[in-house]
Amino acid sequence: MPADPPSASPARLSWFNSAPPGELIAALRPVCAAPDWAGALVSGRPYPSPAALLAASDAATAALDATGIDQALAAHPPIGRPAPGDAASAREQRGMAGAPPALAAEVRELNDAYRRRFGQVFLICATGLTAGQLRDALRTRLGNSPDTERATVRTELAAIHRLRLTRLLAGPTDPADSAASPDPAASADPTHSPAAAATVSTHILDTAAGRPAPGIAVDLSVPGPGPGTWTAHATAVTDADGRCTGLPPLPAHTTAARLRFAVTGPFFPEISTTFAVTPGEHHHVPLLLSPFGYSVYRGS
Repeated sequence: MPADPPSASPARLSWFNSAPPGELIAALRPVCAAPDWAGALVSGRPYPSPAALLAASDAATAALDATGIDQALAAHPPIGRPAPGDAASAREQRGMAGAPPALAAEVRELNDAYRRRFGQVFLICATGLTAGQLRDALRTRLGNSPDTERATVRTELAAIHRLRLTRLLAGPTDPADSAASPDPAASADPTHSPAAAATVSTHILDTAAGRPAPGIAVDLSVPGPGPGTWTAHATAVTDADGRCTGLPPLPAHTTAARLRFAVTGPFFPEISTTFAVTPGEHHHVPLLLSPFGYSVYRGS
């Protein structure tokens, strides 16, 4: 799986590799509440790169048994109802903020129906999704079989773990500094509010095959500190519909972004596109791909 998390520095990875086990497990608990997942990451140290750590997280999530999945799910609140003080869930579920009352009520009803059907909280990697998209996902997944839903939950958990690990590596080296720092979502300064950040999503369509392109690694970067340089912000893989909707918001005041698609065609080993972004707006940038040509555009 691709590239490094946003702003991951050698110092932060060094802290992850050298922190006492108890300290690291405590730092990992907000990422995933399943002890086996945290234990696997601690025992797998040292990691040569952030990408290796994210791959280890994927493997640890895939290895969770039913008890581990239940332990992980128990720490996640229902969509639209993050617990007080749960900054991570509130940030990830920001799409529900300001939802019209009728839509919010429908999501609550669907949440309850999901719990009755599957006996667990509805889990989705909600970062970047609107209230309408969350409602539609609930409607769709209510029709899943139990086996299909268990597989879907594991996939969503893996995506959430990746995003939260990315933020952990991008945070202060000392976890005590992180605890003392206010969550950006709680800032009273609108220029530092997540609402002022641009967001990005993409969708890859294989025009030669006439279908979406799943399993394509996508890197999202933002301008780096020097002229012409770029800093990795997030990585993801397109889903079965060829979509990549879980990318985290860009840093406040960012005015440009770059998407890099790790395609494997005979002519294009990779495709990159750079585009302007406007803080506070969402930017959907689909890729239309064929063996010997491609196009990108701003969609809706």
